[in-house]
Amino acid sequence: MKADIHPDYHPVVFQDAASDFAFLTRSTMTSEDTIKWEDGNEYPVVKVDISSASHPFYTGKQKVMDAGGRIDKFKKRYAAGKK
Repeated sequence: MKADIHPDYHPVVFQDAASDFAFLTRSTMTSEDTIKWEDGNEYPVVKVDISSASHPFYTGKQKVMDAGGRIDKFKKRYAAGKK
């Protein structure tokens, strides 16, 4: 690999703006804001709008759409072409 062409890969805290959920990982993203983490070190914090703590699919609050009506409509529409 060539030297000095890759972005800096460092620890970053991602914090969900909708909940108090935050996690520490490594990323190339950076921020001027910092946060003191559980280990006592300060890391750049990147605020995200949604994460697994607030996403309806992962929290179980997602509504299931009734696909039965759409399937029947599809079958009616394309069954007429077979005749």
